[in-house]
Amino acid sequence: MAAYVHYASRAGSASPAPPAPHLVLPDPEDPAEVAIGERLFREPRFAQFFAAHTTGVVNGPLAEGDPVLSRTMTARGAPLPGSFAGSTMSCRSCHMVDEHATAARTGSRSYTDFGRQSPIPDRDDGLVTTTRNSPTAVDVTLPRADLLLHDDGEFASAEDLVRETILGRNFGWLPGERAEALRNVGHVIREDDGSSPLGRAFGGPYSAVLAGASSVPAKLRLPPAYRLDVRRASDSEILDGVARLVSAYLRSLAFHRDGGHHFDGSAYDRFLLKNDLPRAPEAGEPDSVYARRLRDRLEKLVDPQFVNASEGKLRLHDQDFVFGPLEMRGLMIFLAEPGHAPASRMTATAIGVGNCVACHAPPRFTDFGFHNTGASEAQYDAIHGTGAFQRLAIPDLQTRNADYDAFLPASAAHPHANGRFRSPPSQMRPGYADLGLWNVLENPDMPKPQAAIRSLLGRDRTNRQASAVLSLAVGCFKTPSLRDLGHSPPFLHSGRADSLEQVIAHYVEFSARARAGTMRNPDPRLRGMILGQSDVSALVAFLKSLNEDYQ
Repeated sequence: MAAYVHYASRAGSASPAPPAPHLVLPDPEDPAEVAIGERLFREPRFAQFFAAHTTGVVNGPLAEGDPVLSRTMTARGAPLPGSFAGSTMSCRSCHMVDEHATAARTGSRSYTDFGRQSPIPDRDDGLVTTTRNSPTAVDVTLPRADLLLHDDGEFASAEDLVRETILGRNFGWLPGERAEALRNVGHVIREDDGSSPLGRAFGGPYSAVLAGASSVPAKLRLPPAYRLDVRRASDSEILDGVARLVSAYLRSLAFHRDGGHHFDGSAYDRFLLKNDLPRAPEAGEPDSVYARRLRDRLEKLVDPQFVNASEGKLRLHDQDFVFGPLEMRGLMIFLAEPGHAPASRMTATAIGVGNCVACHAPPRFTDFGFHNTGASEAQYDAIHGTGAFQRLAIPDLQTRNADYDAFLPASAAHPHANGRFRSPPSQMRPGYADLGLWNVLENPDMPKPQAAIRSLLGRDRTNRQASAVLSLAVGCFKTPSLRDLGHSPPFLHSGRADSLEQVIAHYVEFSARARAGTMRNPDPRLRGMILGQSDVSALVAFLKSLNEDYQ
């Protein structure tokens, strides 16, 4: 990961002045493909605004930057000065790390931004933000049997995600402009002369860098598998090469591990190590089984050795590096399942049943699956009234696919589709909502993720079965990891929760609604969650113990 030179910025003014830009330098520890992948991750010239405002001059300065980057929007409070003011959209614009680290002690990010939804370029199509909260990019490419990326599982590989993002609406390209976007990528890569700050720091012109030319510094010289002769390559081949390199960079983004590949960056990880507790599943052991084995060991722990503030320090979080009795109680609530919620000798009193482990088993704290926890229902009902989401008319599979434009998200094949069920709800557009996985499952314009989704759902379906399963996909979103949550608020895909207490309050409400039958399509696991008010502070303390100084 690149090293940075920072300059202090002033936050909170009504008309913030842009901060001085970061001077970005390659990390000498990064392999060449990761370093060049980072350069491309930060490349702003793939954006539609750049193409439209430079009339084909790849290496010339912009007269003005995209207005959407003039400020960094926040969920609460005044906007921050735009770290990318004067420039155009790049991957880094929505997946920040230390751009605002000096604005507040909690200004660091784990490759996400600060808003409820991320701002995107205004193209006069009614869209000025993304549909969802920007997810962290750290550890999202962890190897697994069925890799699906984005909250709704739209992408089956990191390469697909990169390609479609660069050619897509987040970079300002309309669905019908895919060919133009692709030409722009090829044009930028071929014509780049290496004179930009990124070019000067990361090896010079793309034509030389991607070819692995001898003129490129040895540390930045790509291995043969990543090399490309851009003079002979087609635009599509160039985009594929860009996607391979950015994907290599994404795979390098990981929470800290020790030499044995165990997580070791948080106070929770230190607690496990200090008490000689199992830190990871055994070979072939499912995470859920490991979690129960860990719970059994914890219940038998007679004299737990806690982690106190003198044993570590968090520089980027406003909290102590501790794991004490309150965090222990929270961990036991987190691991408690229906039928197994003992009054532990460590807590002295009965604990609630978090059943969190059903979807967030350690050590990765995600099952990478899709569940409806009520976040879309809460978002919709907050605008249209309690019960409105349950009454929302949602078409079946045959009706949906027979009229793509009326129900599904816009695509290159259907550029005028209205995306009514992949939209944040608003008072002005009743009937528009975000149904998550429902938009991707059996979507004919999204063939690549279907095999992985079917495998993950554990079914080989006929058309009739597929229609039934589609109704069970309403409101389902991918399970996020819970590591380092302090670097990624606001929470939930809707960005509606500003604090961990609000997240837990959401689960308390919707677990009760699931049991009462007043929630639409609830995940069955919700019914097993039973929490009291006294459990909240302990759960929050445990979740905060998963924070680390990610950089």
